Parts: sequence; C-alpha cells; structure tokens
Amino acid sequence: MNKAVVGEDSHDASFVGLTILDISGRPVSDIPEGGGVAFIDEIRLNPAGTCAGALMNASKLGVKCSTVACLGNDEKADFILDRYRRMGNIDVSLVQRTDRAPTSATILTIRPNGDRPALHQRGASDDLYIEDEDFERICNVKVLHLGGIGLMKAMDESSQSAKLLKHAKSKGVVTTMDLIAPNEDTLELLKPILPHVDYFMPSMEEAEFLSGKRTPQEAAQVFFDLGASNVIFKWGEKGSYFQSSTEPTIDTLPQWCERCGSGYRIHAYQVDVKDTTGCGDSYCGGFIAGLVRGMDVLESCRLGTATSALVATGLGSDAGVVDLESTLHFMETSGGKGA
Repeated sequence: MNKAVVGEDSHDASFVGLTILDISGRPVSDIPEGGGVAFIDEIRLNPAGTCAGALMNASKLGVKCSTVACLGNDEKADFILDRYRRMGNIDVSLVQRTDRAPTSATILTIRPNGDRPALHQRGASDDLYIEDEDFERICNVKVLHLGGIGLMKAMDESSQSAKLLKHAKSKGVVTTMDLIAPNEDTLELLKPILPHVDYFMPSMEEAEFLSGKRTPQEAAQVFFDLGASNVIFKWGEKGSYFQSSTEPTIDTLPQWCERCGSGYRIHAYQVDVKDTTGCGDSYCGGFIAGLVRGMDVLESCRLGTATSALVATGLGSDAGVVDLESTLHFMETSGGKGA
C-alpha cells in the first residue's frame, strides 16, 4: 500500500475515515424497465462519506485540512484526489492507495421528495489502517475528526481508532466523531472509543437506535455513561441538539437557541430542500470550522446547522456551500428560528 502526494506539515484539522465517491442523480421517480431510458435534470460526482463530506465543507469554510483515508488505484480515487488538490487547502500526503480493493462508491437515485435510496460498494475504506508511527502527524492540529465507525473493517477490528483518539487527547487536540449505518454491533465498537471523544455527533435517529432511548436527554446519558464528554445530535428539520456532561449550564441564550431538557436545541434554517445527502457530514464540517475559528460550542453548532441547510439546497454532500463569508451572510439574513 502506498501514500498519495506529500503536503504541508501543520493544519487546523485532520479528517480521518470513510471516503466515498458519490454519483448522484435527480429527480429519479423510478428505474426504467429492461433497457429503457429516463431523463433527469442533474447528475453529479463528489467526494462524500463521514470523513470526506465533513472535509469538503470545512475546506470551503476556510479550514486548513489534512485527510487520512484509503482509496483504490482507480479512476474514482483519481477524481477524489484531483478535487482535493483543486480545493487548495487539503493535504493528501497520508491518503493510502491500495490494489486490493476499488475506491468505495455509492450510486444515489434522489427521489422528487428528497428521499435517497443508495447502492453502495464498500471497497477500499475497509482496508484503511493507521499505523502508530503516523499518529503524531495526524494529531498536529486543533481538531481531529473520525468518521465512519462500522464501515472501516481494518480499523473496526483493531484498537487503532481508540489509540489514535487517545493520542490526540494527550496532545490537547479536540476530538469529534461521527458514524454511519449503525447496526446491532456498533455500540460495542463505540465502547473503547467514546472515552476519548469530546463531541460525539450522530443523527438523532442514530442516537435513538444505539441507545434504545426516545428523547435526546435520555440518549445523551447513555453516551455519557460510556465516556463521551459532549453529544451533538443532528436533528433534521428540528435543527440540532447539544448537551454536555462537563460544562456548566448556559443561562443567557441567543434567539436561535433554546433550552431543551438538560441540553440545548439550535434552531433549523428554512430552505427549499432538493437533496439531503451528506447533510449530517456537512454539519460536522461546519461545526469544526466554528471551533477552529474560536467560536463557542453553540455558535459552532449554529454554523454546522447553516452549512447543513445550504447543502440541502443542491445535489451532493458539498452543494450549496461556497465559502465562509457567504455562509455567515446566510446565517444573519435567514434567521434560523426554524421549527
């Protein structure tokens, strides 16, 4: 296995994990029978997944990034790496290339109502394995994001994810984590990892599945009991939810945020939704951009919510987001009072 091109030495954030090429088309009402043809309005290719979706949006928001992933030696990987290089602020020197598997990829047929049935090829992300010798370079950042627990076989079957996050914490790095498609085995995978996670960031639906609880407060407590310091649940049209096991209560709240039991709900933005692919991943990228800029946690959640809302207005997991300036303008002019 070889590495991609050498980049720079210091960054704001490292993004580690599941990296996919998404091939998306919309609107798809049905699949033609036999050899029939249906005409649609848009087809788009973009780097995606719990690592790459967060990475691309953080990069657009001005974060100086490094990424660690495993890609095949194929045209899909070449497309992803070319896209990263054209962003201008993504170091790919720790990206692994392998002949053993093709680059992970997904075909998404976006329905007129925004639903997004997927056809996924697991591929090279299962081969990602991070050696101890690379920990120091990966952790020379302010924030380390790990995305894709459960779909990275080599990392999931070893202790490397927990070791990497523990090393990051020992260096004073803020750690964030997201996952995808949890199943009955995922909670066991999380148990050695969560004690080293500052911000655990699943969707509310994923949090309910993993915890067996129906409210964000009850779900949060399950993850706190497993060692997580803070949780952020991405909550769709309700916005997002933040709760801390360590921070004091915030008494004075801005108008775009409200108390919600033991935590806080950050209001959603109202937008014309075209495609929700990657909205959760983009939220993580926006949140991390907020932390890197020195925003407090609620402001960072608000930036994550806005980033996610903008992505929903286009096709693909980095659509709608142009740069930090335009995103901040959207936040100030769109209210974010939500549902």
